[in-house]
Amino acid sequence: MLNVHRFMFSPIQENTYVISTEDGLAAIVDPGCYFEAERLRLQQFITQQNLTVKYLINTHCHLDHVFGNKFIAATYQVVPHLHSLEKMMLSYAPTSGEKWGLPFENYEGPTVDIAEGDILKLGLDDLKILFVPGHSPGHICLYHEPQGFVIAGDTLFKESIGRTDLPMGHHATLVKAIQEKLFSLPDETVVYPGHGESTTIGWEKQHNPFM
Repeated sequence: MLNVHRFMFSPIQENTYVISTEDGLAAIVDPGCYFEAERLRLQQFITQQNLTVKYLINTHCHLDHVFGNKFIAATYQVVPHLHSLEKMMLSYAPTSGEKWGLPFENYEGPTVDIAEGDILKLGLDDLKILFVPGHSPGHICLYHEPQGFVIAGDTLFKESIGRTDLPMGHHATLVKAIQEKLFSLPDETVVYPGHGESTTIGWEKQHNPFM
């Protein structure tokens, strides 16, 4: 049984997720904690829940999803897991931060490549990697089939999709990827997006105007 806890961080209101097992193993997905108080809130939650952080995972590496990478990596001695095509986005993130008036200290160090079909084991549970590009070149999602949820990053939102007007974005690629990778999941699958409230695959099939 996995627990999914959401934090909303930074002026961009990004969703950071802590996925944890009943026996206290955890994965932090897209740490967007920008302010010191946000980093402290995330750290206090992990301490209070007595969690051991096993993974730091980036669905993609736009600035708002990596603000907290350096803090998480240093605090919990974990290395970011991301698609190889996102390395260029990670290196560009500080420049993007300057342009948006949100300067930050970027993570610099080794990374672990993850790709379509890979499995990240969290205790007895498997998180399957889905490759869903278009919003960014190496965007991945995390699917947990037994409990029927997907951590979707900035691919699919409630009645919306990720923007594709940013560098390396491509609208047709994103729509195709959502149709092939996400809309093939069961309708009851819960979608935890990178911004906004959760939804389901079935709802988006019926109500998403972009699809």
